[in-house]
Amino acid sequence: MKFFSDNAAPVHPRIWAAMQAADAPDTAYDGDALSARLDAAFTDLFGVPCAALWVATGTAGNCLALSAMVPPHGGVVCHREAHIEMDEGGAPGFFLHGAKLLLAEGEGAKLTPETIRTVLDGIRPGVHQVQPHAISITQATECGRVYTPAEVSGIGALAEARGLGLHMDGARFANAVAHLGCSPADVTVKAGVDALTFGCVKNGGMSAEAIVFFAPDLVDVVRYRRKRAGHLQSKGRYLAAQILAMIEDGLWLENARAANAAAQEIAASCGERLIHPVEANEVFVVLSPAEQAALRGQGFDFYDWAAPAGAPGAARLVTAWSSPAHEVEALARAIAAL
Repeated sequence: MKFFSDNAAPVHPRIWAAMQAADAPDTAYDGDALSARLDAAFTDLFGVPCAALWVATGTAGNCLALSAMVPPHGGVVCHREAHIEMDEGGAPGFFLHGAKLLLAEGEGAKLTPETIRTVLDGIRPGVHQVQPHAISITQATECGRVYTPAEVSGIGALAEARGLGLHMDGARFANAVAHLGCSPADVTVKAGVDALTFGCVKNGGMSAEAIVFFAPDLVDVVRYRRKRAGHLQSKGRYLAAQILAMIEDGLWLENARAANAAAQEIAASCGERLIHPVEANEVFVVLSPAEQAALRGQGFDFYDWAAPAGAPGAARLVTAWSSPAHEVEALARAIAAL
């Protein structure tokens, strides 16, 4: 019973069907009819003109988006627990040709204007220090926390005032929007976000993510950099098919709501074990090594996690669009019985 990552979930049947429907001759690379529909599809979703490019991974999406904002001698302000810092194997430095990540603090892996200013104000102007060029935030965060539209707007206002780009790593963007119940535009373009990495793979996709640009001057350079980075796939219509199937009929929110509901059911059994409020599809709980072993002995699979100060141990439990109801119920009962 797998609760260690939503990446382990199967591909949604509607995604498979869309890929099968795309299985016919068409123009190569991104000149096919499906890829040509992406801009209009995301424009409809966000209600403002958008440009969208497919890539195969979230790491490539994050780094290519940032590469349009940050020169090799520049820096990106992000949380010290951000995925681009902790889990992308140095890819930002590789894609950005040496640009530096400037690490900030924040409860629940969330940045605030205040914590960002602490970093910015500590950098003296001039060639002797790396100058910031962008801010990157994660929605939902690495601790499963969600930025509200007002919180993103506060960061967006700071970015605009300081002349910085604002990127959103949206690997679990669908889960965040499902939790907030707002329009996707409210927490992105209306709040000052310039580019969004729109996650699909964790939400029932197979091998496609989208970079959505709200700042039109960014997209053209990324077209070239996507090719140079080896992410311009020759049969791009299969990536476009996945993304369109995800967003055109609301599957992205349908899947996210299912995953979020499963996480809430587990969270309800955790009581004071919860480390963070559950706002998406991740549940962080205090579990001693013996309790972790007991749960694994019952067939539950999950990640060990860094425990808060004074706690004997901790775990991360992640639900997915496909988490079987009986397995979710069983895990909730097992935690309650510890």
